[in-house]
Amino acid sequence: MLNMPMTSTRKISTHGWDEVPPGADELVLVAILNTPRDLELAQTLGWYRIPLVTAPRTIRVDWLAFYLPASFGEHRWSVRYLTEVRGYELRTRRELLFQETDHKRADEPYFKMQLGPILELSPPIPSRAWRRFSFLYTTGERLMQAADLTQLTLAPSEIKARLLRERVGTSTWARPPAPTQVCL
Repeated sequence: MLNMPMTSTRKISTHGWDEVPPGADELVLVAILNTPRDLELAQTLGWYRIPLVTAPRTIRVDWLAFYLPASFGEHRWSVRYLTEVRGYELRTRRELLFQETDHKRADEPYFKMQLGPILELSPPIPSRAWRRFSFLYTTGERLMQAADLTQLTLAPSEIKARLLRERVGTSTWARPPAPTQVCL
């Protein structure tokens, strides 16, 4: 059970979009938005990029939440934005950012995460102490109830169990295997 205050839940500002918050068991990937420009790209073009070489174990998630580093000024060190993941594909950086054809990683592969509308968490989830991470997994329930970034993280065993259930499928996970007959 989570050791979090259950009295208040986080609200989502949809800015007119007809969106609902993530379900309690939905998988959320918390990723870093390096610069305000990356937020602008996500808002206007509807995608977020993840270099294949540094990608997390799975990108098959329901939602992306964005952690803002120091480059975001007064909004730094917090999870402030959330978006539904609508799909993903593999592209080169050159295909995604055609104006950066001379970039040293222009020909490297990136996951292009296709996004729904960017929603704002209210209040944002602060990081009370500086944390270094690239990605972390959480659930919709933890995201909506966390008072601090440290309360978001799923244990590695929880992540593995979720991925196994997803591979097997929840309907077959709960059923015992069918009996087999052996003829000699």
